[in-house]
Amino acid sequence: MIEVDIRHRQGDFDLAARFAVDGGLTALFGASGSGKTTLVRMLAGLTRPEKGVIRFEDTVWSDAERGLFTPPHRRRIGYVFQESLLFPHLTARQNLLYGRFFSRGESRISESDVVDLLGVSRLLAQRPATLSGGEKQRIAIGRALLSNPRLILMDEPLSALDRARKAEILPYIERIRDEFGIAIVYVSHSVEEVARLANRIVLLDEGQVKAGGAPAEVLAGVGGLAEPLAPQAIIEARLVGHDPYYGVSIAEIGAHLVTIQEVAAPIGAMLRLRIPAADVVLSAARPVGLSALNILPCFVRTIAREGRQVLVTLDCHGQTLLARITLLSAERLELAPGDHVHAVFKAVTVEGAGIYRDA
Repeated sequence: MIEVDIRHRQGDFDLAARFAVDGGLTALFGASGSGKTTLVRMLAGLTRPEKGVIRFEDTVWSDAERGLFTPPHRRRIGYVFQESLLFPHLTARQNLLYGRFFSRGESRISESDVVDLLGVSRLLAQRPATLSGGEKQRIAIGRALLSNPRLILMDEPLSALDRARKAEILPYIERIRDEFGIAIVYVSHSVEEVARLANRIVLLDEGQVKAGGAPAEVLAGVGGLAEPLAPQAIIEARLVGHDPYYGVSIAEIGAHLVTIQEVAAPIGAMLRLRIPAADVVLSAARPVGLSALNILPCFVRTIAREGRQVLVTLDCHGQTLLARITLLSAERLELAPGDHVHAVFKAVTVEGAGIYRDA
């Protein structure tokens, strides 16, 4: 359990954050300059809040009114930065084992556990200059794990990597989330990353917590943000097949199949699919002859007008799907709550498919 109730002024920036989260991976999400890194530095003990309290499990890490403050080295935190920050004169293995210097007590995570998890056995004798960006970051993550942490902080760990290297690292973060039972606070401004990884999201905007909860709730859209968040749905699906000829995978939502971008996951794995509301088309009757591969029968829950656009909330087999359409389209379809419609979207629009397991 992490409990935060702090207020802090840094220059002309005011941060006021209050939330409580329990286990799994919590994403601190928001635009650049929203206060994410300042907040994660407070969790690490690198910045001392002017006011308020931070608790981790049964320990008070910071209480400004009572003058209590636990220094960073006593918090047992593994920190993964934007850059890998490996020692250039040490081998990958020596960098990994550097985390052991900060380990307190008997560690339940062994070097072999980390090497196997991150797939770095062939890299151990190399020095950082010979490693790719993704390989360096895997070593940095392993170093954090070997410090025997109670909490792992990841501050934009993929921001310095290109898309291919990000795709390489994401499955390893998923495995850490699911297999080690260590709480993770993950800082990001990437919708794709937090939709795929997070058990819960804390949304920050201009130094304020604007929302918190499951990804499906927060990413549906929050009003009044400095940089508006485009509404999108998070749909849970079960992987039922792969088609290597076409380079796609098949997943099941209720009794209906959908085609998604190819994912490297075993049959039966549960997936989390991110579908932007702007990419969903609605039809009163089941359409034919479309290039879009996915057609889901749904019924209309709510209709919310947003100027000359309409946000339609749909129930698709007990899950929420969103569609943003024009006011003209909504009137031509004569949409009303309870109406049965067909939601249409392309396979390529299903971004950020990720394997997950709830905390």
